[in-house]
Amino acid sequence: MTQPPNIDYQAVERELCRRSFSHFIRRAWPHIIPDRYIHGWHVDAMAEHFEAVESGQINRLLINVPPGTSKSTITGIMYPAWLWGPKGQPHHKFIGAAHEQGLAVRDSRMMRELVTSDWYQSLWPIAMTGDQNEKLYFENAERGFRQACAVSSMTGRRGHTIAWDDPLSPEKAHSEAHRNTALRVLKETLPTRLSDPENSAIIVVMQRLHESDPSGYILASELGYEHLCLPMEFDPSKRCVTSIGWSDPRTVADELLFPERFPRTVVDRDKAAMGEYATAGQFQQRPSPIGGGIFKDEWWQYYKVLPKIKYRAIYADTAQKTKEQNDYSVFQCWGMGEDGRIYLLDMVRGKWEAPELLVIAKAFWDKHKAEPKIMGTLRQFKVEDKASGTGLIQQLKQKKVPVVGIPRSIDKVSRAMDAAPHVQAGNVVLPEDSEWLSDILNEATSFPNAAHDDTLDPLMDAVSDMLIEKQRPSYAELL
Repeated sequence: MTQPPNIDYQAVERELCRRSFSHFIRRAWPHIIPDRYIHGWHVDAMAEHFEAVESGQINRLLINVPPGTSKSTITGIMYPAWLWGPKGQPHHKFIGAAHEQGLAVRDSRMMRELVTSDWYQSLWPIAMTGDQNEKLYFENAERGFRQACAVSSMTGRRGHTIAWDDPLSPEKAHSEAHRNTALRVLKETLPTRLSDPENSAIIVVMQRLHESDPSGYILASELGYEHLCLPMEFDPSKRCVTSIGWSDPRTVADELLFPERFPRTVVDRDKAAMGEYATAGQFQQRPSPIGGGIFKDEWWQYYKVLPKIKYRAIYADTAQKTKEQNDYSVFQCWGMGEDGRIYLLDMVRGKWEAPELLVIAKAFWDKHKAEPKIMGTLRQFKVEDKASGTGLIQQLKQKKVPVVGIPRSIDKVSRAMDAAPHVQAGNVVLPEDSEWLSDILNEATSFPNAAHDDTLDPLMDAVSDMLIEKQRPSYAELL
């Protein structure tokens, strides 16, 4: 009788883990996480791209994926442990960053637990150095290390891999100051922390929260990032295809990403609780709902021929700075039609410093002041009274322009909610053939998550001034 061969099961396990990061994730999971492992195909997709980073095929990787899909575990715990052991790179230096240090420390601690577990040590006996076995930073005997930090404190050490997990929290994503900090880190800090500027890797893993979040900047710029996008519900028109030959395997519209953990009942329940904007960003990785959120695409009305205009006014929103990431300055001329609707007649948009801003503003006023009387009286020039707008108001008064400052007492979202019913009612009409129409519509669709919203500020001022205020009864009418 033939005896069964002696099988070295540990050697088989080592080889399977070396060949497949996904296999390693499944085998390592129970040694650090008590919850039962639930596998989804998205894990294989992420693992395939991490393998491409390890092989040098990719050295800039952006992954957009919904919360609850194990992105932090895979990125900050499993991947560096896989490099040290199965891939034979105990010398690898890994820096794991997050928007706050506590999250980075959590993943660093769990990686250390995995590497020092009996299972891991029996397969890849990597010794840890006794004086560098801390939760923020620990080394192994081959001088590889794992550092945890908030990105704001990423100084000193350089790594072969820098992984940035969730650069922004949902609570801070709508803060321009926090977004600018994250973008500065992306552009100025991460590239300077690499051991090998040519070959070392940067990995950004996050859910989308705003058009101007780090993902938005990466996608709008030519920074060499491979983009793996995994929306919760499949959109055939936006199927993700990457350079390594991977494509989203789903075929049916709205097919779920991870039904084993997030079945349809759970997804629908969470979508109802989250609302359109959070769902569009965090679930669909598209920070504006299809068809718009506050301002629905189908609400807008368009004209080719104007009705008789009773009167006109100019509304302006001026930017504080002219740097690339800052908003534009915008001047819009609106007219009140005899039909009770308001019509956008003209617009200029640009980035101008104070002297040029005055020249553009005065020229815009003079242009429309010279319009024939059939267009109605040009009544006023209204400017948001803050930052550069305050200075412009003073300068226009010196030029004898009837300018009025617009104070701000409520936030943009509240102003948009006030304006939206008038847009929905068809009382806000845009020029059908204008070269700048797409600027307005793109910002309206994505508001309040748009990279810019400068065209909407004067639009909302016009609605407030010409429609909302007009409808309020006078004091005499209330008596």
